[in-house]
Amino acid sequence: MQPSDDSLHLGNYLGALVSWRNLQNKYDSYFCVVDMHALTSKFDPAELASRTRQTAAQYIAAGVDPEKATLFVQSNVPAHAELAWVLNTLTGFGEASRMTQFKDKSQRFGNDGTTVGLFTYPMLMAADILLYQTNLVPVGDDQKQHLELSRTLAERFNSRFGDTFAVPDIWVPESSARVYDLQEPTAKMSKSAESDAGLIRIMDDPAITAKKIRRAVTDNDALIKFDPQNKPGVSNLLAIISTLAEESIQQTQDRLAGLGYGDLKKEVEERVMAEIIPVRERTMELLAGSELDDMLSAGATKAANVASETLAQVYDKIGFYRQS
Repeated sequence: MQPSDDSLHLGNYLGALVSWRNLQNKYDSYFCVVDMHALTSKFDPAELASRTRQTAAQYIAAGVDPEKATLFVQSNVPAHAELAWVLNTLTGFGEASRMTQFKDKSQRFGNDGTTVGLFTYPMLMAADILLYQTNLVPVGDDQKQHLELSRTLAERFNSRFGDTFAVPDIWVPESSARVYDLQEPTAKMSKSAESDAGLIRIMDDPAITAKKIRRAVTDNDALIKFDPQNKPGVSNLLAIISTLAEESIQQTQDRLAGLGYGDLKKEVEERVMAEIIPVRERTMELLAGSELDDMLSAGATKAANVASETLAQVYDKIGFYRQS
């Protein structure tokens, strides 16, 4: 995740972090705060440094365990930028131009607000993945195209220069939730929303979060039913409850049948608070001491050792002169 805000939001938490903390028990997992990717949007240097640390703290507070997984900051491992350059030279201009996210953002920001960094973002993402001989990558729908490019570049490099990279597969977690904006329930919950009125931030004061949930958009027919097309607001609240309660949406709907929207929002509030308040408190503890920095330093060292081995293979394969 990019450290582009002081706080992650409920969509990040339920859509990614919950899956991550489960994956670390099954796989040799690498989790990264992608501060280099954050340079593709306007940023303040002091804020970037602070937010990188805050994002990492929230990873840990949400359950990512540095004893089980490798947790690090992207810019602390220079091999990411080095491999990205090699991958840039293997990517066709037309191929990169077809990336949907680049097309969408370049249309939104125009030529003056669109950087070359944004254009080459997918190749840096491919480097993030391929450096660690990754087999499985948990991704959302909006990143599938980028992962397909990562697969293509791995296969292209292997074909031209000999087997070097593992070709990663897409892993879509069955249990992850797609959380929508509380005020615009047809739009995914996002830090880039025009208003934060529908955004549940993990680090917000609990009173602010409670107020946002109580003001969540529903509809006028007072029927608790999961119907995303006709009842997006109610469906979003049901999905949040079902994920946090670890039950099916149908079970949640049946359990709340006959109740009112006030009851629906009350349960959302109770379950969200029970989940994120401990994360918020643990994050604040981590930010107040040096434990976090020690964890990130150890993670960067471990990641760099693995990444440097892959990069050395790449440099040997493409014919770079290596000093003895």
